[in-house]
Amino acid sequence: MRKAPNTKPTFDHQAGRPDILGAEFMGEGTNFALFSEHAQRVELCLFDQSGTKEIHRLDLPAMEGGIWFGYLPGVMPGQVYGYRVHGPYAPEEGHRFNPNKLLLDPYARELKGEIVWDDALHGYTIGEDDLSFDERDSAPFMPKGVVADPAFDWDTDRALRTRWQDTVIYEGHVRGLTMLHPDIPQNLRGTFQGLASDPIIDHLHKIGATTIELLPVHAFANDRYLVEKGLSNYWGYSTLSFFAPHARYLHTGQIREVKQAIRKFHAAGIEVILDVVFNHTCEGNELGSTLSFRGIDNASYYLLSPENPRHSFDTTGTGNTLNVAHPMVLRMVLDSLRYWVQAMHVDGFRFDLASTLGRESEGFERDGSFFNALRQDPVLAGVKLIAEPWDIGDGGYQVGGYRWPFREWNDKFRDDTRAFWRKDPGRIAAMSERLSGSPVQFNHSHRPATSSINFVAAHDGYTLWDTLSFNEKHNEANGEDNNDGHNHNLSDNMGAEGETEDEAILQARLRRAKAMLATVLLSQGVPMILAGDEFGNSQGGNNNAYCQDNEISWLDWSKMRPELVEIVSALSTLRRDTGLSRARFGVAQNEGSDDNPVLEWLHPEGRAMEDADWEDAELRCFGLRIVSALDPELLIVLNAGNDCQFQLPEGSWTLRLDTTAHTSEATAPSGSVNVPWQAVQVYGL
Repeated sequence: MRKAPNTKPTFDHQAGRPDILGAEFMGEGTNFALFSEHAQRVELCLFDQSGTKEIHRLDLPAMEGGIWFGYLPGVMPGQVYGYRVHGPYAPEEGHRFNPNKLLLDPYARELKGEIVWDDALHGYTIGEDDLSFDERDSAPFMPKGVVADPAFDWDTDRALRTRWQDTVIYEGHVRGLTMLHPDIPQNLRGTFQGLASDPIIDHLHKIGATTIELLPVHAFANDRYLVEKGLSNYWGYSTLSFFAPHARYLHTGQIREVKQAIRKFHAAGIEVILDVVFNHTCEGNELGSTLSFRGIDNASYYLLSPENPRHSFDTTGTGNTLNVAHPMVLRMVLDSLRYWVQAMHVDGFRFDLASTLGRESEGFERDGSFFNALRQDPVLAGVKLIAEPWDIGDGGYQVGGYRWPFREWNDKFRDDTRAFWRKDPGRIAAMSERLSGSPVQFNHSHRPATSSINFVAAHDGYTLWDTLSFNEKHNEANGEDNNDGHNHNLSDNMGAEGETEDEAILQARLRRAKAMLATVLLSQGVPMILAGDEFGNSQGGNNNAYCQDNEISWLDWSKMRPELVEIVSALSTLRRDTGLSRARFGVAQNEGSDDNPVLEWLHPEGRAMEDADWEDAELRCFGLRIVSALDPELLIVLNAGNDCQFQLPEGSWTLRLDTTAHTSEATAPSGSVNVPWQAVQVYGL
C-alpha cells in the first residue's frame, strides 16, 4: 500500500473515466468520479492514513453529464479521501451546496473513522434557521472514504440459488447473534468474523435454516439524538453509505472480512441476504446534517416538496425520501445492489419500506421504474428479492401488490397466527388462508405459492417469547416514556406479566410457542424465524429495541430452551422431507391436477368444513389434508382450544409430529384421536 505522495499529485487527463463512479483502483492509480448535476466545482480531498490531516485538495478536472471525474496515477488502495462540492446555496430552490463541509463519496467501499457529532456537520448555522450558511470545516468530525483493494480469492465460491420452496430464512443481527455467545472469542464478537464462526453455522444447520437475513450492514449513522441520550442506533436503518459495510462490524476494518464471512456461509450451504434501506438516508430533513448526498446535490438525490423545495418530501417518517425516480439516483441504487452481488457474492436483498421505492408522480406504481429496472436486470433478477410491502405514505400498504420475482413480508400471517393461538374467536377462516399461502393476496399475476414470507415475529416488535409473556409493551429504556413502539401486539402473557417461576404458565408458554413455530414452518410460503425465537429469547417486553445495543437486544444463549430448538429442527426436517412447500398453490378437490396439490379442510368430526363451520366463532380446531401426486399425503391438525377429539379420515395414518410431545413416526389407528390443547399434529398416510 503506497502512501499519498508528498508532492501534489496531478491528474492524467487522458485516463479519466466518467462511466465508473466512485473511487476505483485501476492497477496503477485510482479513478475518482462523482455525480452532481447542479455543482459548479468539485474538489477531491486527500488525507493521511489516519484520516485526520488533509494533505491535498484537487479540483476534479472534467465533467460530462453531471459526472465530475479524474484519474490520479499512483493513488493506491488505502488512500483516505472525501469531497467538497461548490454550487449555489439556495435552500428555497432546493440547493444546499457548502464547500466547508467535507462529504462522503456515496460509492465509497470502505470508511475511515466515525461521525463525531458537532454543529459543524450542518450546512446551516445551528441556532438559526436553515437559510443561514455555516462556514466551519466539518472534516474533523466526518468519516472518510478509503480506496478499497478489490482483490480477493473467492476460490470456487458461487451463488447457491436455493429454491424458494426449500428456503428457511433466519433473520439476525451481526452483533445481536454474537455478543453473548460463549463459544465465540471475545475479540470477534459483534463482527462478521464472529458471525461466520462455527458455533453460529452449526446452530443454523441444526434448526434447518438455509438463509441468513441480516439487518442492515451498510454503513449507518449513530444518530445524534440517540448518542446524546446515551443510546445508539442498533438496528441500522439510517444509511450513510450504500456500498461500505458498517465499520464496527469489521475486526480489521477491511471489506475482505465480509467476503470471507460470505464465502464461509456458502461453503456451509447457507445463503446471505441483506436488509437494505434505499428509501431514505441518515441526513434527515432540511434541518438535518450535511454528510454526503445533501451537500453533493440535494435537489437530485432527495424528493423535495413540489410546493416549496426548501423542505424535504417525507414518506418514510425519517425526514427525507431518496429520489429513486432520478436516473442517476436509480443507477446508484442498482450499482450498489450489483456490487453486493458481483463483488461481495450476497444472495439477495430485503427492501425496507419498499413501497417508497415504487412511488412515482401518481403514487405507488407496481410497475414503477425501480421495480422494472430490477426485473429486467440480468444480475439482480436472479437473486432473492423480498419487499417490506408498506410505508407510511398514502396508499403505502401494498401487501400482495408486487410483481414476480418479489416475495413479500406478510404481516397478515403474523397477526392472524398470533390471534388464532391467542384463542381469539372466529379465526379459523383467516388461519386457513395463512396455511395455504395467503392466496387472496398472492395468487394472481402468475405469482408462485412461495410469494408470502411467513413470520410471527421480526426485529420490529415483540419476540415470539415476549408475545407470550407480556400484555403491554415495556419500552422504558428507550427514553420516550414508553410512548414509542406500536400497541397492536396481539399478545397474551398467559397469567403473569413478564418472567415468572410459575411452572404451569411456563409450560403453557412453551406449548404455545411450539404451536406458533409449527404454524410458520408448516404453512405454504417461505418461513422466516427471528433469531432467538427458536430458543425463547426475550427482550423484556421491549417491542421497539432499535436503540438498544446491549443485553436487551443481544441473544442470551445461556437461557436457551432446548425443547424449542428440537421442535424447530424436527419441523424443518419434516418440511423438507414431505415437500410441504410448493411453487403452485393448492386447489379444491374438483380442481386438482398433477401440478397443484389438493387441499381439503376438515372439521374435528372428520367431515369437510361447511360454510357454517367457518363462521363458528367458538371453533378452534380444524384440519388440513394435502393430497399431491408428487409428495406424501399429509394431514395437519391445529387446535388452539381445549383438548379435542379429531376423527381421522379412512386409512392407516402415521403420526409424524406432535408439538406437545415431540412424537414422530408413531402409528395412529383410524378413528378418533386426541389433539391436546394448544397443539399441532401432523399425520402421514
